[in-house]
Amino acid sequence: MDQVNRQTRSYLMKLFEKNGISPRTFLGQNFLIDLNIIEFIVRESTLTREDLVLEVGSGTGGMTSFMAREAGEIISVDVDPHMIKLATQATLAFDNVQLINQDILKNKNNIQPEILDLLKEKLSQGSLSRLKLVANLPYSIATPLISNLIASDVPWDEMVVTIQLELGQRFVAGPGSSHYGSLSVWLQSQADVEIIKKLPPTVFWPRPKVNSAIVRLFPNEEKKSQILDRPFFQDFVRRLFHQRRKFLRSTIAGMFRKQLTKPEVDAVLKEMELKPNCRAEELPVKDLVELSNCFYRKIQETADSV
Repeated sequence: MDQVNRQTRSYLMKLFEKNGISPRTFLGQNFLIDLNIIEFIVRESTLTREDLVLEVGSGTGGMTSFMAREAGEIISVDVDPHMIKLATQATLAFDNVQLINQDILKNKNNIQPEILDLLKEKLSQGSLSRLKLVANLPYSIATPLISNLIASDVPWDEMVVTIQLELGQRFVAGPGSSHYGSLSVWLQSQADVEIIKKLPPTVFWPRPKVNSAIVRLFPNEEKKSQILDRPFFQDFVRRLFHQRRKFLRSTIAGMFRKQLTKPEVDAVLKEMELKPNCRAEELPVKDLVELSNCFYRKIQETADSV
């Protein structure tokens, strides 16, 4: 655990000075310097030799090395070549770590296809049966990474990640909360989500200007199976919450004006026993899933009858 034990502020400052580099804050480089937090994250991930770990944000390789002692294999991705160089030095003793110098995201709606293919290939080999995302995530990529991994067809078993606290509050928010939105609904419709620890800025170097949180997600196949069409549902909740303050009827009538008449929209709302003047932000996740399913079926029926 030498590398982990050296993951302190003074050690990192000397390491960066020696290599002639500085943390790149525009890439969200805030390194964990509290060893207890690193141990907590890895412990909560309950890693075994059956686990394939996806780490995004390799950093200096401190947590990577720690996880490599427990997991079957680590795929660690970092967009910064300086970090890949440092992480390579830190993980030389391990033959189960693969470092990739690449942006994990192809764009805001897609994870790099070659990385998804690599994860699928590793899981198909037999010795690795579970995929876990365990990472100190750069703030800017947390939402698209987690949302897109859930949207993908790659099976995952657990996520334990550090993110901005405000984002974590959006993950777990319920109806009526100011944090409740399309992201809350999308995640909670397919996973069990919880904030397991709140983190002050002092556990990072450089210190971020906001509080952070460690969030854990488990897939919930029963909830996921209730969604008739996931791409339709994802688009439905995004558009619905884009105008979260507007009444449900007017929002949906505008969304589907090319596919459905207003009487057809009213019929679906009546079937759901929803008042036209209710708002999306007032509805629990299960009702939004059912509402999406009703409109998906109605649009399919209308298209088939043409």
